[in-house]
Amino acid sequence: MSSMCHSFCPQGSGRRPPIATRISHLTTSLSSSLKPFFRELQEAHTRIDVSKIIKNTSQRFLDAFVDSTFQFILQPILPSQSNFAPVDEIGDAVSITNIQGEIPADFPEGVYIRNGSNPLFGALLSTESLFGRSSNVWVEGEGMLHALSFAKDAAGQWTLSYKNRYVQSETFKLEKERNKPCFLPTIEGDSLSILAAYVLNQLRFGKINKYISNTNVFEHAGRVFSNAENHIPHEIDIYSLETYGIWDFDGTWDRPFTTHPERAPGSGELVIFGIDAKKPFFVLGVLSADGKKLMHKVDLKLARSTFCHDIGVTKMYNIILDMPLIVDLNRLVRGGPLMKFEKESYARIGVMPRYGDADSVKWFEVDPYCTFHIVNCFETGDEVVVMGCRAPESIIPGPDLGIDKYQWFSKGFKPMTKKAKCADNIFEEGYLYSRMYEWRLNMKTGGVTGRYLTGTDFSIDFPTINDHFIGLYNKYAYAQVVDSPASSICALPKYGSLAKFYLEEQVNGITELEKHYEHLVKVEHHQLGRNQFCSGAAFVSKRGDCDEDDGWIVSFVHNEDTNASQVYIIDTKSFESDPIVKITLPQRVPYGFHGTFISRSTQC
Repeated sequence: MSSMCHSFCPQGSGRRPPIATRISHLTTSLSSSLKPFFRELQEAHTRIDVSKIIKNTSQRFLDAFVDSTFQFILQPILPSQSNFAPVDEIGDAVSITNIQGEIPADFPEGVYIRNGSNPLFGALLSTESLFGRSSNVWVEGEGMLHALSFAKDAAGQWTLSYKNRYVQSETFKLEKERNKPCFLPTIEGDSLSILAAYVLNQLRFGKINKYISNTNVFEHAGRVFSNAENHIPHEIDIYSLETYGIWDFDGTWDRPFTTHPERAPGSGELVIFGIDAKKPFFVLGVLSADGKKLMHKVDLKLARSTFCHDIGVTKMYNIILDMPLIVDLNRLVRGGPLMKFEKESYARIGVMPRYGDADSVKWFEVDPYCTFHIVNCFETGDEVVVMGCRAPESIIPGPDLGIDKYQWFSKGFKPMTKKAKCADNIFEEGYLYSRMYEWRLNMKTGGVTGRYLTGTDFSIDFPTINDHFIGLYNKYAYAQVVDSPASSICALPKYGSLAKFYLEEQVNGITELEKHYEHLVKVEHHQLGRNQFCSGAAFVSKRGDCDEDDGWIVSFVHNEDTNASQVYIIDTKSFESDPIVKITLPQRVPYGFHGTFISRSTQC
């Protein structure tokens, strides 16, 4: 780490020199860097491929300009953020022998796999230049897969192995080959610096951002993919974790791809979408059940670029979230942030026939909300029910430039306090609290009703349900629960417990603050213990005919006191009891994003 800081960090700790001095230094540096290029141009007439010379020389000129103008700086990692720090690839799969408890005989064979941000050069980076400063945010960083394989030997005994590996995207391989950071940050910072980063990244590499592929893993038609919404999915081998390449349906999908595609109930088709900062802002697609053909592709003609992270499905419909987390290039040019949660703007939810077009979407105006993750959607009578994790503010991209980031996160994760009796903007603290919410959209009358299903005493995210009930009426759901004190100190979300929601059962005894929210649902909690936090929780269903909640929750759990990482298997029928199995892994697994269990029976 020290040698890395020496390479990328500015020397000394004094104030930044005047701009005239920095321009003088830049001119001197560029002059020495470009002398060999001019020499090469003078000798170009002796070369055969003049166009190649010009291209290579232009590339080297741009590289020299960036190297001379931009200074990469490692963002510090606080002690409370230690398990957000990246790890190295472990190499060959490691057999697991440290298993507490007994894996059930009817637990399915397969792979529990989770994705996450694992910065290639040791930490997230910032840059300083004549244009200002820009920084990576906590959701960036190259994607790393962590996989725990469950298999039975000839004698019926369980054999487990662990492996991790970077997703070998094109941009990952580029930076690894150069052995230094190359792409300039484009999300957070001074607008001029971000604009310069866009232009220079595009000129140098033909793309404005890295293909991070760090957010989710999903399976379709027996194939497994890693993805993030800024690029097309990468197909991976579930056991070797080798990256095969991108999946663009034989070139028919030419834009970003959602992190959360959803399989339509009944047909098995995959409903996808892609958002972009330029028109068309939102394009929806339907992929065949066998994964071989893009059956439908349509521009929904949204008037703004909404940072939509998830999509819902029912038997007949696609559910579109148009919330006011807006990506706006014009705002960036005017000196504002590229992405901002515009809580004064409008919000709506769209219900679209599976193969509909922009004109077929029925829009329901709702109070402004921030919902990254849908719990489930289904039809009942004339209504479409949408359940999701709803917060007053957005955790991404973070506070406006100039606001103390740690204070902003600390206040956001504190328990909610009453400010005024108004609709939804009623909290001066706890504005990052995400609670389960239900919208009921009446397709006949156009009316909307909404209610919170959970109270103000805890915040949730990363919901999961039994996959067999996606798009259908369901009675149970699960989620990770934020540890508010730990997250306030860390300025990043940490999840200290898990929750099970009984959606048909209501509870009494609500607090004074919650009196205007009726019919809160019953919740059970699985506590992890002091300084233990989870990520990538997924529901694993029992094989055969069984109840909706008959199965297990699997999750990566890290103990910050011992620095050990484990996988817990929790019986969902005895949710508040101790895990039935704790599997100790051979190395630390950083906190990450979405996990899934892919059974052997679904793999090609």
